[in-house]
Amino acid sequence: MTISWLQASILGLFACLSSLPGMAGTSIGNYTLGRPLVGGLVCGIVLGDIKLGIMAGVAMQLVYIALVTPGGTVSADVRAISYIGIPLAMVAIQSQGLSATSVAASSLAKSMGTLVGTIGTVLFYGTATLNLVWQHMGWRDVEKGEFKKLYAVNWGWPWISHLLFSFVPTLVMVKLGAVAVTAMKTYLPMDGIPMKTLFTVGSLLPCVGLAILLKQIVETAADFVPFFVGFTLSASLSLNLVSSAVISLIFALLFYSLEMAKGSKTVLPAGGPTSGSGSSSDDDDEEDI
Repeated sequence: MTISWLQASILGLFACLSSLPGMAGTSIGNYTLGRPLVGGLVCGIVLGDIKLGIMAGVAMQLVYIALVTPGGTVSADVRAISYIGIPLAMVAIQSQGLSATSVAASSLAKSMGTLVGTIGTVLFYGTATLNLVWQHMGWRDVEKGEFKKLYAVNWGWPWISHLLFSFVPTLVMVKLGAVAVTAMKTYLPMDGIPMKTLFTVGSLLPCVGLAILLKQIVETAADFVPFFVGFTLSASLSLNLVSSAVISLIFALLFYSLEMAKGSKTVLPAGGPTSGSGSSSDDDDEEDI
């Protein structure tokens, strides 16, 4: 597989759209286009191998499934993972002659994604730092009362930041990195220690992502039960993700009904006990008579 300058340019454009201080917004850009699962589809369409792109994206999504960006703290930026890591992983998998659905291909993709994840952090802070220049220009325009210039501050000047720290790095790394990745076949054979180490580390990386996810949402030991049920369905019944998700809706409905039942209180009818006591007193009066 080779990557042309045009294909690298398209991937660079998507990297601009999906970066966190993003041109496509947070919801559409960072949390949709930037996810490796979606980025794998985009890379597969651009590079002409949708199946391989999706499989590489799924593998990397497991590693970064719990990636959050609280405030300005970014451990890894998805633009590099999705639009630099996935294309290079696709080239590496094909150059090594691996099947897209093989365990070795998945491990190699995870390792490639982790390698470029730190690069994305540098790109993020570079973009955010240069954006401070445009922000300063915006405040100066506000002080002068030139509010129409704010359109350029919001929609024009930031493109320079993204071109320098998203488009250009993605273009260069994807185009030139593909040659280096292809050379791995010659200098790093499949049966060599470096490649075996890469595959071993890559197979363990999803555990890190799942562990971080569990740490965020598990509060008691009982919270592990739904996760164990999901893994059991997948391992024992060979159900795919969609089937397991449909079955999980049943448990979600049960948990919801139980919580609603706990929160509800029995309301006595108005005047019920009063009317009963009144009739009792009337009976007593009749007996006295």
